[in-house]
Amino acid sequence: MAKKIPMRMCITCRERLPKKELIRIVATEDGAVTVDPTGKMPGRGAYVCHNPECLEKAVKQHKFEHGLKDKVKQDAAVVLLNSEEKAEKADEQGKTE
Repeated sequence: MAKKIPMRMCITCRERLPKKELIRIVATEDGAVTVDPTGKMPGRGAYVCHNPECLEKAVKQHKFEHGLKDKVKQDAAVVLLNSEEKAEKADEQGKTE
C-alpha cells in the first residue's frame, strides 16, 4: 500500500504541491511571523512555493495576511522574503560545488 503524501496549496498561485516542496510561514501566538523549515511549529501556517515570483506576489498582494488570518507587518513579510531568497542562493551554491 502506497504511503499518502500530504498536499498543500500555494497561497499565491493556488497550485497543489506536496507539503515538503512548499515553504511554510507561521504566525505564532505572540504575533511573530517566521519561516517553519520543519513544518511542525505550532501556530497558524500558510504555504507558498519556492518560485521567487510567487513570494514577491504574496508580499505585494498581502496574501500572508489572508492565509494567516492576522495582520502581518509588511516589514516582516519583506524580511521573510529576503531570508528565503538568501537560503535558496546558498542551497544553489552548495549544490554546484
